Amino acid sequence: MASIKAHEADRALARLDPAYRLVLIYGPDAGLVSERAAALARAHVDDPQDAFQLVRMSGDEIAGDPLKLVDEANTIGMFGGRRAIRVSPTAKMLLGAVEPLLATPSQDAIVIVEAGDLQRTNPLRTACERARTALAVPCYGDAARDLGTIIDEMVRAAGKTIDRTSRDLLAGLLGGDRQTSRREIEKLLLYVGDDPAIGQAHIEAVVGDTAQREQAMLVDAVFAGKLPVLDLAQAKLASEGLDAGVMLGAVLRHALALLKARQGVDAGRSARDMVAAMRLPYPRIATTEAALSAWSTAKLMEAVTLLGNATLAARRDGDLGRAGATRALWTLARLGRVAGRGD
Repeated sequence: MASIKAHEADRALARLDPAYRLVLIYGPDAGLVSERAAALARAHVDDPQDAFQLVRMSGDEIAGDPLKLVDEANTIGMFGGRRAIRVSPTAKMLLGAVEPLLATPSQDAIVIVEAGDLQRTNPLRTACERARTALAVPCYGDAARDLGTIIDEMVRAAGKTIDRTSRDLLAGLLGGDRQTSRREIEKLLLYVGDDPAIGQAHIEAVVGDTAQREQAMLVDAVFAGKLPVLDLAQAKLASEGLDAGVMLGAVLRHALALLKARQGVDAGRSARDMVAAMRLPYPRIATTEAALSAWSTAKLMEAVTLLGNATLAARRDGDLGRAGATRALWTLARLGRVAGRGD
């Protein structure tokens, strides 16, 4: 079986087994699919600018004439050297073009096929996972840890610094699509200009306008028990490619912050002081104070446990994890409704 888990993808592609002559890179994160396909293609040719070494083919065109891919894969380069063929995503079936290459792999070229979110039973995915000479690589939205790595790399390359608090804030605001996240970070770096360090003010000025309101709406809806608002926010974030693990992570971070604040209130501190210490944007202060008053320490600990388990499941189980994420958020929102009534 030539399939790997999502968290193993970067390592597997960086040290690709030469036995794999066809690589299927698929998943809902189109930006990450494209980024990994491009990096793999560049790594397997001597000159990525040479159109004879790095060949781009349309998935739609290949679906209409499957033999085109077979012919290209078996073409010997005019000047020798390594070759890579990169096939763009298509909604059409590519199995007819791929099966001959699984049976008789190309010896001179590596074939890289990009695809969207393929179910476990998808024929193309199944064929590649079962073949000894192919590798199926899943690409799901960036988890918070992956976003942190991207932020660190891009900030360091720009000669800037970012403290952990600002880094966590930025990671929480970015969505699940890799290319979109990179564009947001690039925009932030341009805004920072000559400032040597990136702070929260920079991030809120540039990134907060796009992703912050939508994630904040979801988080606050959960703890306020506003089911219709939660449904709307979750659907919007999912349509924009936000990974379920990232979505749950944002709710989990707020649950932990509320738990710490609740424990402070239990120890005699005022709710207003504890919320002020959370350093939230002004529009969220009243909502958070209401949540802090409604949720007990025991209920918040229950929420943290539920969210932690759901986050792990979302990152481990892909599609099934996303369904679990929805159940977890709705379960908490119902608890929020009960807490708000004081039941």
